[in-house]
Amino acid sequence: MTSSARPGSTTVLAVDTGGTFTDILLLAEGRLRTLKVPSTPTDPAEAVLQGCQELLGAPRPHRLLHGSTVATNGLLERKGARVFLVTNRGFEDVLEIGRQNRPQLYALAGHRPEPLVAREDRIGIAGRLGPIGEEIQPLDLKELESLPHRVRGAEALALVLLHSYANPLQEEAVATALEDVGVPLSVSSRLLPEYREYERTSTTVVNAYVSVLMSRYLGRLARESGAEPVQIMSSNGGAVPVGRAILEPVHTVLSGPAGGVVGALEWARRSGIDRIMSFDMGGTSTDVSLCPGTPLHTREFEIAGQPVAVPVIDIHTVGAGGGSLARVDAGGALRVGPESAGAEPGPIAYGKGGSELTVTDAHVWLGRLPPDAFLGGEGSLDRERIAEPLHSLARALNKTPEDTAEGILSVANTAMERALRVISVERGFDPADFVIVAFGGAGALHVAELAERLGMSRALVPPDPGLLSAYGMLAAPPMREVSRTFLLSSLDPAVESRLDDASRVLADRAIREMTAEGNDPDSLSVSHWVDARYQGQSFELRVPREGWAKAFHRAHMDRYGYSREETPVEAVTLRAVVEAPPLPLAHEPLPDAQGPPPTEEGKIFFNGNEMVATRVWRIDLMGGHSLQGPALVLEYSSTTWVPPGWRLDVDTWGSLHLTKE
Repeated sequence: MTSSARPGSTTVLAVDTGGTFTDILLLAEGRLRTLKVPSTPTDPAEAVLQGCQELLGAPRPHRLLHGSTVATNGLLERKGARVFLVTNRGFEDVLEIGRQNRPQLYALAGHRPEPLVAREDRIGIAGRLGPIGEEIQPLDLKELESLPHRVRGAEALALVLLHSYANPLQEEAVATALEDVGVPLSVSSRLLPEYREYERTSTTVVNAYVSVLMSRYLGRLARESGAEPVQIMSSNGGAVPVGRAILEPVHTVLSGPAGGVVGALEWARRSGIDRIMSFDMGGTSTDVSLCPGTPLHTREFEIAGQPVAVPVIDIHTVGAGGGSLARVDAGGALRVGPESAGAEPGPIAYGKGGSELTVTDAHVWLGRLPPDAFLGGEGSLDRERIAEPLHSLARALNKTPEDTAEGILSVANTAMERALRVISVERGFDPADFVIVAFGGAGALHVAELAERLGMSRALVPPDPGLLSAYGMLAAPPMREVSRTFLLSSLDPAVESRLDDASRVLADRAIREMTAEGNDPDSLSVSHWVDARYQGQSFELRVPREGWAKAFHRAHMDRYGYSREETPVEAVTLRAVVEAPPLPLAHEPLPDAQGPPPTEEGKIFFNGNEMVATRVWRIDLMGGHSLQGPALVLEYSSTTWVPPGWRLDVDTWGSLHLTKE
């Protein structure tokens, strides 16, 4: 499948992998070509390299932009490296002590995930700094000489000393003693020079834990792809060079979903919309994010029970996707997910050995996914295989097969509706003020019904929705964010000059690094931010550096409904974000429609056993085309369901606008 764009002559491949399919976009000679290939979970690089070769054809100079879930899966499956943690003596158990929160609030005997570093692999050493970086106890030089012997057996090392954000000299001395060990070394003052020792320790350990996996995976891509340069999507919405991603893989834990948010906002703005909720429904999970004009970022992020304190786009994930498995629980209720059929064996209808019903199978049975329209007709779905397991589940529920299939979709919708309410209603936002942008392989099948549940009247489906995360990687700017904790009060008479000096140092560092990575220094833009809080508070809000104290009062009012103008404000952490221009992606408008869209008759099950006549559209879009629901729009990467009472309009850029009538 192709679409028009005018980016210049640069050949670029954008790849998003990790779900049921690996999604690839080729941008060359002003055209976008798309490809979806089955993922290879045992070796994700295999699908990436094969798909890129298939799209690229003959070898030619190109660059590669990539989003990956290798780091995420390594954490979820506990398949990372054996990590040794080197820290101050007496603080070896920070990982185990953690915070005083309870993951299972009402459990009589709650449990926490095991630390990523075993107790015998945590090594305490002499040396101590105070909170402003003053040396309280020096390092023991003899102890440093023996340290390489004590970490023998480690596959990766994490180095975290108290207050190294204020003064990195002791950490750097220990790092020098360990640099010849020959394994990846994660140093907290380089990775995260911010206070809160538990979060800094956890982040550094997570980085070390996935470092070997990512080094092996990304190293192979860099060698075998033939691309120059290779850039990786970062969790904060920017692109970083492959070398930095290998050193700091913790920044890639939300790599693919971040690309989706960037792509969703890019297409929404093209259609004149800037307040969106992105809705990415893939094969194993659904990722949602609120963007009131710009993506929201957070540092309060946890994955597989491990806090990760790097800036990430604020994304909420639930275990509901096209491959989510349906079952009856011990109480006789229908459950869907979070378990998934994954890429192998996948849904029953894929014919790859799957035997358990999934959300995708329910769509196929009800007629919302015509068997002959899979991947634009390049593949096919087997509806007959679904019959026996669906009838078996229906008997267990005392329902008809059609009621059961619709029940599967309803349960999945409930989980996704809850996720959308978490990012909107629970934060004080009215969903009706936003437009849902649906993408992923299954998002457009559910978006209209979800919008209706939330009291919304509009939704948007961008072109090639099943590959939007890959498109977001094309649209993402190269970016570098650096930070440092300072802890300055607004009552300090020198606070502004100290913040200015520190901001310049951070910006200069980020600009040097971006320039060294091949970016034109004259093209770079810099923004400064402050993580601020009221004196006595424990957590911060991120606000612009200019007028930071007043900006914090406004942000606190927006978030919590009140502000305390008389209370001093503390600047906790300074941040400098440096961006280079993204690739220009000026798309050609579609030709205007000369009449109604050519459709064919179809039938689907709707509201139980009711057969509904449905318009089915299998042709390329034109600007101005419109359809009344019920209707199906069949594209290469996704299918859009327009329920009764909804209208679909195609804009000049190929986006589908769904409106409740």
